[in-house]
Amino acid sequence: MNLRKPLGLLPTLLSTAVIVSLSSGASAHHSAAAYDTRQEVTITGTVTSYSFRNPHVYMELERKLENGKTVKTEIEAGAPSVIGPLGFTRDAVKVGDVVNIVGNPGRNNPETGVLGRELYKTDGTYFPLNISSRPVDVEVTETAKGIAGTWFSPNSSFFAVLGGARNWAVTDKGRASMTANGETPTPQKDCIPLGEPALMFYPVAKVIEVFDDRVEMHIDWLDSERVVWLDGREHPPASEISLHGHSVGHFEGPNVLIVDSANFSFNPIGFSTSLSSGPGKHLTERYEVSADGKHLTYSGTMVDPEYLAEAATWTGTWDYRPDMKVSNEKCDISTAQRFLELN
Repeated sequence: MNLRKPLGLLPTLLSTAVIVSLSSGASAHHSAAAYDTRQEVTITGTVTSYSFRNPHVYMELERKLENGKTVKTEIEAGAPSVIGPLGFTRDAVKVGDVVNIVGNPGRNNPETGVLGRELYKTDGTYFPLNISSRPVDVEVTETAKGIAGTWFSPNSSFFAVLGGARNWAVTDKGRASMTANGETPTPQKDCIPLGEPALMFYPVAKVIEVFDDRVEMHIDWLDSERVVWLDGREHPPASEISLHGHSVGHFEGPNVLIVDSANFSFNPIGFSTSLSSGPGKHLTERYEVSADGKHLTYSGTMVDPEYLAEAATWTGTWDYRPDMKVSNEKCDISTAQRFLELN
């Protein structure tokens, strides 16, 4: 794993603010409205505090402004479970380190708040700070022998699914939910994750375990776990609902898992970061490992008469990443809502 960036490139980063164009999906946890994402700044300072918690990493930098004034600037970064797979680690920084941060300034007070995008140590080492940051290069030589193992959905697949949601045919209630969600912070501030299938494309580690009677899926985002029963049972009565629903399935050979999922409870962001889902949500999911064992195609069909005017489909690719570690960080409500202080 190459964590170093040539020192000769650092001077070009230490420039004044410039206008940049960022993906509309760059902040998947909550709105980035507290920051001016049209502006990019680079600041240098000494780390005076550091918090490694889901769903945000925070650090505070003490730095001097051009006028000689000393200020403390809070850096908001992504979740350990999101920026970890991109190359950020718990011990990436420590109190006392001098670092360069590239990011977006806060709208209310650009001196004291920055949304971090990239971090550079004084020796040139680079670490990503945001879901849309470029990852550290990793070479994977192992191949999967089946669906079991650790998988990762790259940003390209995640943003493609979120972007595709704009083309789904929705009901009037679905359209109203999209408007309402666009005006308020996402429920992920309350540790409520995106619903399936978008959740399954979140760029975090997904650990799949296969047992005789079930498949367990551990998604490293807001404590999400799913169980797919293989023992022939049926879905429970419609009154028995839960956030991740109830799933039954079967294998078609060692490399293809077919899953039927129902009994979902209402989720304000059940289909995407804007579209809600209700108890009528029903998914048919297909997980297929590629012939070379390096990728998995996740596809399917979804219906929900309450929010979708017609059935919608999705497809995307995961990468096999046996080297990837889960964050082992539970969602912390106070950390999830800390960004509200900047609004």
